Amino acid sequence: MFSKKLKELQAARVRLASLEKTIEGELAALPAQFGFDSAQAFADAVVKASASGARPARKGGRPKGAVKPKGKRKRSVVTDELRTQVKQLAEAGQTGNQIKAATGLSLPTIQLIKKAFGLVKSRTAS
Repeated sequence: MFSKKLKELQAARVRLASLEKTIEGELAALPAQFGFDSAQAFADAVVKASASGARPARKGGRPKGAVKPKGKRKRSVVTDELRTQVKQLAEAGQTGNQIKAATGLSLPTIQLIKKAFGLVKSRTAS
């Protein structure tokens, strides 16, 4: 039993040494992958990029030429006027989808506004 564990430990050490060599090779190739002539130039660029402590802000939120993901939409700004409009439409008997078409808000947002005004029916039948 003890010798079996020693053999497992030796095998793990051999595997670790193999992984270390693989990582060393991958790390040595990093500067060339990013267009640097030497590891020192790459290291200097990394230090310079991280010196500010914060990532620089991106303009536009998306790299040039990137396609806007389908299904994602810009976050709505819910104003008091929108809340009032949702309340009026809900009191007039409009459905959530009809309110969505009229206001451009998402169904969950509409539901939250209706809930805040007390316009949502209780789920319990008491």
